Amino acid sequence: MFSIIRLDSCGYRFVHPNGISIIRPHGSGDYAFVLFKKKSEVIIRGERILVDSDSFILFQPETPHSYAEFELPFINDWFHCRGEELKDLLAELNFPLDTPVQAVDPMLISRSIMELHRVQKQGGHLRDRILDTDIRSLLMKLSNLHELSQHPERPGRYIRQFSELRDELYNSPQSHVTVEMLADRVHLSKSYFQHLYKDIFGCSVVNDMINGRLELAKYLLKNSTLSVSAIAASCGYEHETHFMRQFKKFVGATPSQFKARV
Repeated sequence: MFSIIRLDSCGYRFVHPNGISIIRPHGSGDYAFVLFKKKSEVIIRGERILVDSDSFILFQPETPHSYAEFELPFINDWFHCRGEELKDLLAELNFPLDTPVQAVDPMLISRSIMELHRVQKQGGHLRDRILDTDIRSLLMKLSNLHELSQHPERPGRYIRQFSELRDELYNSPQSHVTVEMLADRVHLSKSYFQHLYKDIFGCSVVNDMINGRLELAKYLLKNSTLSVSAIAASCGYEHETHFMRQFKKFVGATPSQFKARV
């Protein structure tokens, strides 16, 4: 019988302004995945390690560990899961356990955990199966990216640089950056940069630029009282009509229609 990987709990962009101290002398009892968004202090089986920002660790259920801030504020994304097949799956993927790994694509992890949180809260008769699929998918993607990053040949050796650029596109979507400017940052021609970008992430850099802006626009439409024109400007659009056309094309509704639904 098919064994489901179950999500016990998860959290997205938890911010602790005064720091945090998590102490688990006997492990957490399940698999605990933590993405450290700021430099942190981690102790694994008595060994103290300073973990760089945008690094993750998957702790095994019985592994003694603790972690705390090294820089304030402490920020992390995390989830806990369990399942009879997990041990074999992780072995098959050669997934690093109980050791810090520099995330090749931190945004992928954050967005995946945000989606886990959304699905868990949404409920429904297929919730557990969706969560199982999403967790497996994330673990496989991380294993795949980690393996690619270990190889010096292209595009593997560019993954870290490209991921940092991609993070900037999503974290500062309002900036007026061009494809040419991004290509210059990694000393590549525009055409080759675009080719590698799609090879690594499976989508074009232009689509990511648009998606970054529209994700911010959707957030502002849901959570602010700004006018459509003000939101367009906040997302880097010089003309409100361009924003409205692009929003309708990619989201399937006008900004006003989208806002009315939420």
